[in-house]
Amino acid sequence: MTPVVSIIMGSTSDLPVMEQAAKILNDMEIPFEINALSAHRTHEQVEDFATGTVERGIKVIIAGAGMAAHLPGVIAAMTPIPVIGVPIKASLEGIDSLLSIVQMPPGIPVATVGINGAHNAGILAAQILATGNTDIFEKTVKFKAALKDKIVKANEELKMLSFKYKV
Repeated sequence: MTPVVSIIMGSTSDLPVMEQAAKILNDMEIPFEINALSAHRTHEQVEDFATGTVERGIKVIIAGAGMAAHLPGVIAAMTPIPVIGVPIKASLEGIDSLLSIVQMPPGIPVATVGINGAHNAGILAAQILATGNTDIFEKTVKFKAALKDKIVKANEELKMLSFKYKV
């Protein structure tokens, strides 16, 4: 298999968050890779990665980072591939990471999900890929339908709760 999504994190300490994106991609049978690259500590490797994405067939990049959180923006500056930023809650409740990722200069967009929102980043990556792939499109439609079914079922279960003053 050749990966079409690349999951990048600033440190392996981000893995508990970023593996949520991996689970979504795995469930949707979308080939992906996972790497740890630091915009500050391994900047040469980040540049090699970012400038090589097109030739390697990567279609979407999910980049997670905490604190200064420069990784998604640095990658976005060096590739035409869409980048989804995942702010990691490492300090300041993750607000520092969120602002570092979402406040990009004109011409360098980074789609940004919520703090620790790698689950949504995986879904967004699948939806981006789905625009040109009917198999992935069908999987995203089924995924969304399952979300609805889950809430409908939960509401039915709530009807069964018994309280003296519940009407």
